[in-house]
Amino acid sequence: MMAAAVKEARVEGPFLASSEQFRAMLGLVDSTAGYSMTISDLERALELAARELIRTMIQEHLDRRAPGEAEGPVRDADGIERDRMQYHERNIETVFGTVRVGRTGYGAEGAESLHPLDAALNLPEELYSLGVRRRVSEEVAKTSFDEVTETIARHTGANVPKRQLRELVERAAQDFDLFYQTRRESAEAEQTNGAIVVMSVDGKGVVMRRQDLREATGKAALSKSNKLSKRLSKGEKRNAKRMATVAVVTRRTDGGVRRQTAPGLESQ
Repeated sequence: MMAAAVKEARVEGPFLASSEQFRAMLGLVDSTAGYSMTISDLERALELAARELIRTMIQEHLDRRAPGEAEGPVRDADGIERDRMQYHERNIETVFGTVRVGRTGYGAEGAESLHPLDAALNLPEELYSLGVRRRVSEEVAKTSFDEVTETIARHTGANVPKRQLRELVERAAQDFDLFYQTRRESAEAEQTNGAIVVMSVDGKGVVMRRQDLREATGKAALSKSNKLSKRLSKGEKRNAKRMATVAVVTRRTDGGVRRQTAPGLESQ
């Protein structure tokens, strides 16, 4: 933890590298080579170019936010002030490729440097961005580690070897138990705030004797003839049933659970 805000970046002017790459993409689709390409070849070429364009946009954005100096004193959770400034750089592997982040570190004798820009960007401690970690976690739930490695390499700009992939998945699962514990505690807190009413209704059509049908339904039943003498064939059950319905209402309060069952019988 640190008690310091980062100075807001105020860099004027266009994103030159990104603009140049975008113009190159437009040049491809409106060129002799582009008009000779099949739709699948053009699709793949633009996918790779777009991935690099977005990576460049992220890089230029990060460059504008550097050096990420703090607006005030930088202190850790123990209150130790870091007054020694030094510029550091690190790589981040995103889903679009590798970018480099430059930021100001604040240190003190015998203490680890703190980087306010890291907190502002919510950068992970390791190389891989949270976007890569999310993509890995989603894919590994569906298939094997080997196939996930190939999928990430094929469909993103990130490079995640199998060993690092396994480590990402293990770290992603560290908060599993805490996540569900927090949800249970939240649900229990909500239950103490008021009553909870749960309703469940189920119905079943039951073939009846004609004398037990409602008057209008019984008259309609008399006007039809059945193909079979012992059972009703397909399409002949109309005007022959009544619906048996059961509704259960459960109301939970601080004083306990109250349940009420209400049966019903209606003509279909």
